[in-house]
Amino acid sequence: MFSHLLVPLDGSALAESVLPAVILLARRLPARVTFLHVVEPHAPVTVHGDRHLTRAEDAGVYLEHIVAQLAAQGVQASARVRGGSVNVAAAVAEEAAEAHAELIVLCTHGHGGLRDVLFGSVAQQVLQHGTTPVLLFKPDRPLDFVCRTVVVPLDGSEAAAAALPAAAAIARACGASLRLVSVVPTPETAPPERAAATRLMPSAAAEVLDLEAAHMQAYLTELTATLAADGVSASGLVERGEAVRMLLDAAKVSEADLIVMATHGRSGLAGTWAGSVASRVIGHTGIPLLLVRIPPS
Repeated sequence: MFSHLLVPLDGSALAESVLPAVILLARRLPARVTFLHVVEPHAPVTVHGDRHLTRAEDAGVYLEHIVAQLAAQGVQASARVRGGSVNVAAAVAEEAAEAHAELIVLCTHGHGGLRDVLFGSVAQQVLQHGTTPVLLFKPDRPLDFVCRTVVVPLDGSEAAAAALPAAAAIARACGASLRLVSVVPTPETAPPERAAATRLMPSAAAEVLDLEAAHMQAYLTELTATLAADGVSASGLVERGEAVRMLLDAAKVSEADLIVMATHGRSGLAGTWAGSVASRVIGHTGIPLLLVRIPPS
């Protein structure tokens, strides 16, 4: 599924912090890698203390050096420089589509060609402009990235389940286990759209939520059996409470190395759960996050 990775770089050591993970994934999947630099008009001179690559020639030399580093480790890689683009996110998405890349790997902070690559900024816009999944890393993560446990939030919808093929592909390649997590609210933590009914009919609402939890447990049990038949180790967990907090708690307890979520790619990266769960998750965890675009209905 992921045979071609696109990795945008701006020349900074910060952006290069994704390279250990890129090397691991390229070996395990296996996949070839294309390194991309987008030359921006009127770009800053420096980026996080490093010289910014403002000329296509300099960017080409820099990327070829990175390519040589990966070649020395047995990874097939190439370099690509795009020039004169004001919209970096659109350029990244267009390059992914034109090169038939199947995964974009980004650092969640960067300057220059990836200036202000913060979740809800360039990463969000890349998803808005294209359909290629985006894998986000924070630069403060350990360099020796490993992938043993992958958490996949699910809500029972087909939209949320769009994340499963990507999660299963990563799990197979890395020998990881999937942890399927669903969060059903309690009457006290019901989202705004359900709060009024909960207040008016608390006993009935509690029964409905209990039935919903039982339904989700059966759903996850069926999914884990299907995944096991396909050679993927998986387990299911239904939590009760506020979605983001319980999901992050589950990821921490599971010692998750990666969270895989489906998203519509809209403003705020509104996901399939109530509110913009994906954006709030990345804002409160350092765990790498793989975002999969939900196919348009």
